[in-house]
Amino acid sequence: MAVAEFGKLNLVAMSYDRDGILNALQRTGATEVKLHVQTEYAVPLAADCEELRAYLASLEYASELISSEAENYVKEHKLKTEVCADGFGVDYAEFTAAAAFKETADEIVLKADGLFGERKTMSAERARLLRTVGAAEIYGAVKMPFSAFSGTEHTVVTLGTVSEKVKDEFFAAAEADGLSEVRLLNRDGENALYAVAYHKDSDLPAYLQQYGFTACPFGGDVTGEENLANLKEKISRLDDELADVTKEFYKLSEFLRPLKIYCDYVGFELEKAELSDKMRATQTTVLIEAFVPKEAQDAVKAAIDGVTKAAYYGFSEVEEDEMPPTLYKNNAVVRNFESITNMYSPVNAREFDPSTVMAFFYSVFLGFIMADVGYGLMMLLGGGAVYLKNRASDGGLKRLSGVFASGGIFAIVWGLLFNSFFGISLDTMPTVMPDAQKAMWSFMGISIPSVLVISLEIGVVHLMTGYILKAVQCWRRGLVLDGILDGVIWALFSLGVGLALAGLVDEAGAPVLTYAGGIVAGICLLTAVLTAGRKEKLLGKFTKGFGAAYGVINYASDILSYARLYGLMLSGAVIAQIISQYAVTGTENTVGFIVSGEPLLVVLGVVLMIVGHVFNLAMSLLGAYIHDARLQYVEFYGRFFEGEGELFRPLGSTHKHIEIVNN
Repeated sequence: MAVAEFGKLNLVAMSYDRDGILNALQRTGATEVKLHVQTEYAVPLAADCEELRAYLASLEYASELISSEAENYVKEHKLKTEVCADGFGVDYAEFTAAAAFKETADEIVLKADGLFGERKTMSAERARLLRTVGAAEIYGAVKMPFSAFSGTEHTVVTLGTVSEKVKDEFFAAAEADGLSEVRLLNRDGENALYAVAYHKDSDLPAYLQQYGFTACPFGGDVTGEENLANLKEKISRLDDELADVTKEFYKLSEFLRPLKIYCDYVGFELEKAELSDKMRATQTTVLIEAFVPKEAQDAVKAAIDGVTKAAYYGFSEVEEDEMPPTLYKNNAVVRNFESITNMYSPVNAREFDPSTVMAFFYSVFLGFIMADVGYGLMMLLGGGAVYLKNRASDGGLKRLSGVFASGGIFAIVWGLLFNSFFGISLDTMPTVMPDAQKAMWSFMGISIPSVLVISLEIGVVHLMTGYILKAVQCWRRGLVLDGILDGVIWALFSLGVGLALAGLVDEAGAPVLTYAGGIVAGICLLTAVLTAGRKEKLLGKFTKGFGAAYGVINYASDILSYARLYGLMLSGAVIAQIISQYAVTGTENTVGFIVSGEPLLVVLGVVLMIVGHVFNLAMSLLGAYIHDARLQYVEFYGRFFEGEGELFRPLGSTHKHIEIVNN
């Protein structure tokens, strides 16, 4: 429940050692360069990053282009080869050696750009030829050369098309003209092809225009059939050439691994260049300030000493007006839940990390919503399998699968308590908890679902824990009285509310709890009202006290928010029960598919069990993930959480394609 403590590295080195020192600091993975304070004799270290940024963009474009083309080639040819995917491990020596790949990388970029340009040109030509083929199809029936359709001194002979819709009218008009002759040569369903001959004194040209006659766009000593064949042959040659280009792209994929390493190497060089804005320099030296976890200061010192002996540096405490970055210190299980906290806001470096406590409640709530042994096993096994498959990385999928696996353990526990296995109650298992669908308790004379009351009591415990953490937060800063009045008092108030709620349940048979809880809650509320304005003056004391009393209304609405645990649990349980009844156990009037003995129904029952429960689990997990997070963010973190931290980003730790191992 803590974040790493940071110190501050203050370093002065010769300018020519700057690059080597930054490389050494990157290798430690323990320094985040910060903006250097203004110094009288130092100025910002200017650097022009645009050229390097454009160069990196060209490398990334080539890498993405080759990857995309290679993946398409592998799919099209059904190859078993896998294209180099991002996230592969690279040791530090190979990473630094990537500098020697520059010449090859530049050649690959030129080659990829050239191939892309060739393909673009050929694709445009192919599209043009396809349009031409579309126009030439109807002329394929012409067995004479296009040049044969030529006129004389007094006549005009031509080929052309008119729309099928007007061909009869066109033919009738041409027939009525005594100085012309037309012959139908072909039809394709949309247009009709005609050979037209007319005397120059004929009125046919007017009819040609009237009926949208389109003259033949082809000519020469080839027939229509030959012309169509030539066009198709050109397209075939272009297809072969395009296939060759695709094959050349695929050949470039053998360079993808070193190219991606080189991309991230150049990215690190760009990062170092961009850091110039944070550094200061004199005529011969460079000044660097960086945040360093205190536990890593010896490693950073050794790294600097291994590069130069001409550097002067030291470690100091972080100033009060500075906020260091946040570096969590959690075990492997809790680390999965850090992403949930970060979606709300990373903790700031001067508060404690609540991820451990939140992880426990998040898993309890997730398990309570699912509350089924079968679903819990699916979450545990499925989440665990994905987690192990991605254990080498530290991505979001790995952490999310770890969250679901942890929730699966609690789902199994709650499932055992509720005696639920894929919605079926087993006779061999004892039922500890009341039936979520049927059991009712009398609460202040009103019959309400018993599991709803349990959900509200769980909420009281959650809120009480939040106030305890508020007290811990204050005590860590030496604010003992604030911890008692703003944390402990409200935690006791929550305890009183929880006892009172339990006492109001007739089945509990303990009405004394209502009186005891009410007294505790009343005393705590009175104390909170009287002390809320202790730091205010005059009217502020009254308004603060009134605000504390009014806060009880918000507190009541917060408790009611936990009713969503019951609602989500009930919806999933009902669907699970219906699926299992139809597939296995049956109802009073029906027999389950699987136990019916009919082969077709047995198969249908198995399919229903698999598809139905997988779908129900997926939908339930989606709702549980969102609403569980809401309860943590609003009801729990609202008691004590400050946030607004910035995650620790060590120099050179952000890579797009690779992960540095054995650093």
